[in-house]
Amino acid sequence: MKAIASCLASIIDEENSVNLWENIEPTQKELLTQAMASGTHPSCIVYPHTQEQLAAVIAEAHRQNWRVLPCGSSSKLSWGGLAQNIDVVVSTERINRLIEHAVGDLTVTVEAGMKFSHLQTMLAKSRQFLALDPTAPELATIGGIVATGDTGSLRQRFGSVRDQLLGITFVRADGQIAKAGGRVVKNVAGYDLMKLFTGSYGTLGIITQVTFRVYPQQETSGTVVLTGTAEAISQAAGTLRGSALTPTQADLLSTKLVSSLGLGKGLGLIARFQSISESVDEQSNRLLEVGHKLGLDGAIYSAANEANLWQRLPEQMQSSHTKSVISCKIGVLPAAAVEILSQVEIGLIHISSGLGVLQFDSQNQVLKLRDICQRYSGFLSILAAPVTVKQKIDVWGYTGNALQLMRGIKAQFDDKNILSPGRFVGGI
Repeated sequence: MKAIASCLASIIDEENSVNLWENIEPTQKELLTQAMASGTHPSCIVYPHTQEQLAAVIAEAHRQNWRVLPCGSSSKLSWGGLAQNIDVVVSTERINRLIEHAVGDLTVTVEAGMKFSHLQTMLAKSRQFLALDPTAPELATIGGIVATGDTGSLRQRFGSVRDQLLGITFVRADGQIAKAGGRVVKNVAGYDLMKLFTGSYGTLGIITQVTFRVYPQQETSGTVVLTGTAEAISQAAGTLRGSALTPTQADLLSTKLVSSLGLGKGLGLIARFQSISESVDEQSNRLLEVGHKLGLDGAIYSAANEANLWQRLPEQMQSSHTKSVISCKIGVLPAAAVEILSQVEIGLIHISSGLGVLQFDSQNQVLKLRDICQRYSGFLSILAAPVTVKQKIDVWGYTGNALQLMRGIKAQFDDKNILSPGRFVGGI
């Protein structure tokens, strides 16, 4: 193991760039342990400072047949399947420069290790923002967000990570650097590697640089919260989906989540409008009126109260996270979202996409809800869970017919199976 670390240290040749397993800090070690099959651990974690150093490290791993687990700041490393027999962990968190911010073109190009929160702070100086709402925004890196397809509630108005990605640079499994897309909103047609790499969990290559479209900040923001019976909330959500109202974020909330946020009783619908002040006021009042006609309790949040509400919502979703909690991503027909939320304590589902996050205390609950989701032509995949749970349950729960195609793509990009083995669908 020390021989691997010594070899990689000679490639990077910078202080504190290679840490042996026994020298990794406890918090980082715990995150890595949650991401890998029990009883195994890597020889070291490596921190390249440049894209070229990363390419050299991966080229050596390819020559030596070392299995590599890529990560950023490790905030989502526990998501997905358990990595198998990893020799080296490679972190991109020090490859974190701003390459270009074309303010007039509404695009930004950054290296993959940049923190999401840092990028938003820089964009805010030009009154712009990246329209993503990832888990753990203070820790999440841009590369990790793309690799896990972690969009959040803003997909209601702006679409997913795939919809906002304009260009990507990555290191292939053989250490070669490759690019796709560009730095402008309009690109020529072709094989869309950007969409292929989004949500691939580091199994096809290691993302080093991305270009996103960005958006102007809006003048005013207001949020409507409706709470009450499942039937009335379902009707309100259906009315909102079919209306001309244009919320930037719109989610359905479980009963316990509503209660813990102090929003009232029953299930909840939370919708945020952002535009000029007249539009925000008009749309907020129209949705509030929809709720009143259905017998729902409603309130409008603005200014500091609104900011506090949207800050507390993800905190409450994360607050119950313990080593035993099982966090899952689901996708169902939007019309079935209320029925799903009625059967869980902690959950949030986006009203238009039917995608959301649920939390469970036992694997039996997971299997029960997976069956229900599949009956509604949906899915339930485990994000984070104890290693023992992931070893017993199929993390992805994939029932489609594209597994052979996905394995073929994996073989084309990584014929030696050295990148994140075991993390993706079907053990890819």
